[in-house]
Amino acid sequence: MEWLEVQHIHTNTVNLATTLKMRSTSLFAVATLGAVASAYQLPANLKKIYDQHKAGTCSKKLSGTFSGGAAYCGDIPNAIFLKGSSGNYDNMDIDCDGANNSAGGCANDPSGQGQTSFKDTVKTYGIPDLDANIHPYVVFGNEGASPSFSPQSHGMKPLSIMAVVCNNQLFYGVWGDQNGFTSTGEASLAMGKLCFPNEGLSGDNGHDPKDVLYIGFTGSDTVPGKSGAKWGAKKTAEFEDSIKAMGDKLVAAL
Repeated sequence: MEWLEVQHIHTNTVNLATTLKMRSTSLFAVATLGAVASAYQLPANLKKIYDQHKAGTCSKKLSGTFSGGAAYCGDIPNAIFLKGSSGNYDNMDIDCDGANNSAGGCANDPSGQGQTSFKDTVKTYGIPDLDANIHPYVVFGNEGASPSFSPQSHGMKPLSIMAVVCNNQLFYGVWGDQNGFTSTGEASLAMGKLCFPNEGLSGDNGHDPKDVLYIGFTGSDTVPGKSGAKWGAKKTAEFEDSIKAMGDKLVAAL
C-alpha cells in the first residue's frame, strides 16, 4: 500500500508539473502574440512607398533644398514628405520645445524653447502645450530664413496626423512645431525614443543616418482635434494609441 501511495503521489506531481509547463508556455505565447500585435508594423503599401522613393531625387519639389540636403516633396499624392539626395530621406534631430522642456532627456537641450508653434490651439485641448517627453510630434515647415516652407500653404493643417517610418517600423505623431532656421529632420524626444529606443537620444544627441521618412497629410480629415486624441496622456504609448486608427486610415489611402 505504501509503495502504491508513493507511486500515486509521484504520478500526480509529474502531471501537475506538465500542466503548469503547458500553461506557462501558452501564457508566454499569448504574451508574445500581444506584443507583436501591438507593434506598429510597416504596412505593405507604405513599405513600397518607402523603397520606391528612397532612390533617386524628388521630381515635384515644393521647396528649395535645406541645409541638411533635404527638400519638401510632393511626389506622394495627398502627402508631403522630406526627401534628401538619392538613397536618403532625412535624419532625426531631437526637439524639446514646449511644456517641460528641461525635463528628462531634454535637460541637455542647447536650443530648447518654452513653447511650440501651435501652443494657442493646444491650450484649447486642455493642456498648456505639447510635452516633448510625452507627445510624439514632428517639426515640419521652416519660417524666418531662406529657403523657407509653409506646409499650410500646401494643404496641411496644424496638429494634423503625421506618419514616421523609422527603424523598419511605423509610428504616428502630430505636426506640432516649425523650425525657425534652415534645418530639417526633427521630432520630439518622445518620437525619437519610439523610433530608436537603444540609441540614447536626448536633447543634445540625435539620429544621424538619413533613413527617416516623415509624411504629412493634406486635407481636412487629418486633424484629431480636441476629442480625437488623448492630449492629457501621461505616457507616449497612450497618446499614440489614441491617434492610431486615424493614422491607419490615412496611410491606407496613400
